[in-house]
Amino acid sequence: MFTGFTDETIQFFLDLKFHNSTEYFHQNHDRYLQVVQTPFYEMISDLSTAMLEIDPDMEIRPYKCLSRIHRDIRFTKDKSPYRDHMWFLFRRSGEPREKSLFYYFEMGPDRLDWGMGFWGENREVLDVFRKRILSATNECLHMVESLNLEKNHLVLGGTSHKRMVLPNEVPDELKRWYLSKEMYIYKMEPQFSSIFSNAVLKEVKKDFGILSPLYRLFRGYVDEILIKK
Repeated sequence: MFTGFTDETIQFFLDLKFHNSTEYFHQNHDRYLQVVQTPFYEMISDLSTAMLEIDPDMEIRPYKCLSRIHRDIRFTKDKSPYRDHMWFLFRRSGEPREKSLFYYFEMGPDRLDWGMGFWGENREVLDVFRKRILSATNECLHMVESLNLEKNHLVLGGTSHKRMVLPNEVPDELKRWYLSKEMYIYKMEPQFSSIFSNAVLKEVKKDFGILSPLYRLFRGYVDEILIKK
């Protein structure tokens, strides 16, 4: 059962950032398992039932959901072998990460973030959504309004198309959605202190539920495109 991260979790990340070497990590591997991996696994497990209610095909195995602490340093100037933060993803098992639709949670000493969206650009799905905005404007408007993002301290993020023609019939409330090049919704300025209890679990679970209608809408578009292929 997840009861929160601890000061030791944060201290491990800070120490690893300062002593970012294979030798140091191997010496502190058991510490990593206890103060970092275990609470992340517990949080994933406690969210699993809610995630399966959103999508019965969601991958919920903790070791599949949690990011690796090891960094891929093959194509980067930063050769630090380990991360000073971690995240987990809930998404369909077996689908490529690029363009995938997922829920996420990320935490480290200088960051706390969660939300839902696409990994990078997904032009095919967003083109379908744009057509839906034009053909069922009121339906899309109602869905966006029902999310009540501002009240729930959630924000539509991602880059926008700069040269895309915006049809006149698109209402103001949907313009940002229509022009999305990347799309994800994230929590605005969450309280970092919430990580030290199960308060963060409750908040993440609530927000994931709020975003579930949008997830199911886009999941339907993804499935339609996959079937056609």
